[in-house]
Amino acid sequence: MIAFVSGPIAAVGPDIAVVEVGGVGMAVQCTPNTLSGLRVGQPARLATSLVVREDSLTLYGFADDDERQIFELLQTASGVGPRLAQAMLAVHSPDALRLAVATGDEKSLTAVPGIGKKGAQRLLLELKDRLGEPVGRPAGPAAPAPGWSDQLHTALVGLGYAPREAEDAVAAVTPQAEAAVAAGGSPQVAQLLRAALQTLNRAR
Repeated sequence: MIAFVSGPIAAVGPDIAVVEVGGVGMAVQCTPNTLSGLRVGQPARLATSLVVREDSLTLYGFADDDERQIFELLQTASGVGPRLAQAMLAVHSPDALRLAVATGDEKSLTAVPGIGKKGAQRLLLELKDRLGEPVGRPAGPAAPAPGWSDQLHTALVGLGYAPREAEDAVAAVTPQAEAAVAAGGSPQVAQLLRAALQTLNRAR
């Protein structure tokens, strides 16, 4: 198992970071929140989880060991693969997920793209005794996750764009996000980030 990777950041994309480790570029799948804290050329340490499939080896990266642990525990529930587990961590912090499961907060889970009402009910049942109690704060309502626009703006600034450029890009993809909400879904930050990067590239 690769527990972590450490080294200078060689590149950052919409959903991936490349970390230079001993002269080798390690591609690591990350959430927008994790990517927003990375800077090209700066050293970083990412906790990692290696997912092995018949046709692929995929390394998932996290800001800390707690995120990695929750990522792996989420996948013990039926129907939860690495992509959905990562999406859950893109929307909620580890403690927010612990609190949602501990309190049976179905609404918080359905805020994750790909999780419907029945799926949330199943996850609450299966994960009830697996995630543990929230560790960062005492009992109380879960802190709201940052909205898609805040997440997107932070990710763009993390990629090196000026705050003003990031604001313009967020405004450009707002109709796409509003359309997702109108259709009964939730804006997917990774998709919006790709669209925002396209608008920024056209503007330059």
